[in-house]
Amino acid sequence: MDGRGDTNGTKDAPAVEADDAVDQRLGETVRLLRQRAGLSIQDVANKTGLSNGMISQLERARAMPSIRTLRLLSIALDVPISYFFETSDPGDVQRYIVRKNARRLLRLTASGVVKEALTPDGKGQLELYELTLNPGASSGTDFLQHTGEKAGYILSGSLRLWLDNQAHLLEAGDSFRFPSIVPHMFDNPTQQVARAIWVTTLLQTDSPAG
Repeated sequence: MDGRGDTNGTKDAPAVEADDAVDQRLGETVRLLRQRAGLSIQDVANKTGLSNGMISQLERARAMPSIRTLRLLSIALDVPISYFFETSDPGDVQRYIVRKNARRLLRLTASGVVKEALTPDGKGQLELYELTLNPGASSGTDFLQHTGEKAGYILSGSLRLWLDNQAHLLEAGDSFRFPSIVPHMFDNPTQQVARAIWVTTLLQTDSPAG
């Protein structure tokens, strides 16, 4: 679900300003990471399958990315997706521990998703998040595939997990794991907020079957 969109009606001025600031920060982060990697917009487009126009709009804060788009960018730019998160108070940063009040946030206002990083900053083999999905929220309109595995646990509400075009409606207490090479996406088709723990590894698994 790329591009701007407001599914909750008219927002007040402070909310719009906050959303614009989030878009601006994400755009600057994407541009700086691309430049640091020595890549052109065309190079990133070739690596992600996204259009030149979409990447340019993201960098200029003219579009709000979906989780799928950020995952594609993180793979192309060789950084954890957490690099796109809002930075926490530097005084609270620890090497191995993440305190509740020091979580880094990713607010995807157009997609209706808030992602909180539960793992410390920096590269690693595993990423752990808490997802909050507003009614109608989704990871995007297209399926995603990459190496590694994903797993999760539904804390509250309902999450619909699409695996290879098959929908699985998961309720609080349900859990899952699947090879990330399986085409996947997720959404919240209900009118209640959903919360889930989400685990991602980007390494190729030994036996990506099941």
